[in-house]
Amino acid sequence: MLYFTRWKALGIILTALIVCLCAVPNFFPEAQVKTWPAWAQRRLVLGLDLQGGSYLLLEVDSAYVKKERLDQVRDDVRRTLRDAKIGFTGGVTIRNDAAEVRITKDTDFQPALAKLRELAQPLGGLMGSSGQRDLEVTDAGGGVIRLSIPQAAMLDRMRKTIEQSIQIVEKRVNELGTVEPVIQRQGNDRILVQVPGLQDPTRLKELLGKTAKMEFRMVDPSVPPDQAQRGGLPPETEFLPAATPPPTGYVVKKQVLVAGGDLTDAQATFDQRTNEPVVSFKFNTSGARKFAQATQENVGVPFAIILDGKVISAPVIREPITGGQGQISGSFTVQSANDLAILLRAGALPAPLTVVEERTVGPGLGQDSIEKGELAAYVGSILVIIFMLLTYRLFGVFANIAVAINVAMIFGLLSLLNATLTLPGIAGIVLTVGIAVDSNVLIYERIREELRGGRNAISAIDAGFKRALATILDSNITTFIAAAVLFYIGTGPVRGFAVTLGIGIITTVFTAFTMTRLIVAWWVRWKRPQSVPI
Repeated sequence: MLYFTRWKALGIILTALIVCLCAVPNFFPEAQVKTWPAWAQRRLVLGLDLQGGSYLLLEVDSAYVKKERLDQVRDDVRRTLRDAKIGFTGGVTIRNDAAEVRITKDTDFQPALAKLRELAQPLGGLMGSSGQRDLEVTDAGGGVIRLSIPQAAMLDRMRKTIEQSIQIVEKRVNELGTVEPVIQRQGNDRILVQVPGLQDPTRLKELLGKTAKMEFRMVDPSVPPDQAQRGGLPPETEFLPAATPPPTGYVVKKQVLVAGGDLTDAQATFDQRTNEPVVSFKFNTSGARKFAQATQENVGVPFAIILDGKVISAPVIREPITGGQGQISGSFTVQSANDLAILLRAGALPAPLTVVEERTVGPGLGQDSIEKGELAAYVGSILVIIFMLLTYRLFGVFANIAVAINVAMIFGLLSLLNATLTLPGIAGIVLTVGIAVDSNVLIYERIREELRGGRNAISAIDAGFKRALATILDSNITTFIAAAVLFYIGTGPVRGFAVTLGIGIITTVFTAFTMTRLIVAWWVRWKRPQSVPI
């Protein structure tokens, strides 16, 4: 156990040195580190509790989700009955959280009931095995068929809406250029967003508060906007306000030519003619084909670009646009153009989000947490160092050197992973110091037992390292399993604690059985001791 070849010793030293050097960027200003090569710029990211930042709790509009689902059911009912050539009276109405339709002929009632029941799908899709369906289709009497949404189906739809919203929120926040945001579900209808380093949450709220549902529709120029506001709207049209009046609004057709889902890219650029900020966009193949057809059929007619129910631009089609790309202009600033491009790239939210709680953690509070965390780490480390020196003397010095290398390696690995360091993470590092010392204590106590058993110095040291190995591995593996479980089921700060603890266990095993053993082996080779100063 005490014999090391030259190459093995060199490999241990180089491994420890390289990992420790990864922590070096943390000791230099961030501006200076950015001038270094890309591979050397990895450093620790301070969490919200250390460097301050913005905290938002968002709530998904459950009423909107239910309304959207009922509107979808109404459209499906119309389409199904028309395809089956079954007449219905009075249209499809929404009443008491259900869609109702009255079948015109009694002879068509049972075929209509059977057709509409085909709309009900198993919950969970193809894998659904609970027997529940996402629609209840019943006979309401008097020739009326009622389609209602069960509670389980609404909960499942809310879950999917939350998951989709989290993905889009994450895309939007990442586009801001922030590092390591925390975005997670909270409860049945809420999303927690923490963005370290962002002191002004206003722009973040504006980005996350917009649904970003974009549509391209034709403008109906036959009706002046002032007449439309008085109620004189042609069929299949509606009046939508302008995002930046004048004019106050536009009469647009309800038919959507191209939806925002057909966009593949959006970038903030400058118009080459006017040098004004604009947003350039590109469609996918399907969107390009539909947009080309619409512009070919409507040359000379304005079309509306609509975002969240407001017309942000209504240019006139001068010529067919067949390249699948275009640009949006309309009194943008550089930041507003960039924000719109972010929204379009990230996609539309499936439902509106409302800010129900907002907090801004100042850097002063974070600095106070850092100082207290550092104080706890220093006091704990000093007490450990004194204890090891008093208890094990020279071997205590060896253990302290190994623990110092261990801590440096933890910071190096965290920097290499660009991990976020939180206050619980600092607690994990302090705990790791104790675990690392515990490994050395087990080795040294085992050496003492071997000495009391009559072995000579070198034999006792060798046996102490060899026989303590199984015990140390058992204790560290069980702790590592606990850290892995915390990381898997935990969220936010709990995962930060688990990461630092898990990395600390790996470095502890490395230093205890390579670094400490290497130092002791060098001492044995140099001194050839007849007794052990332990």
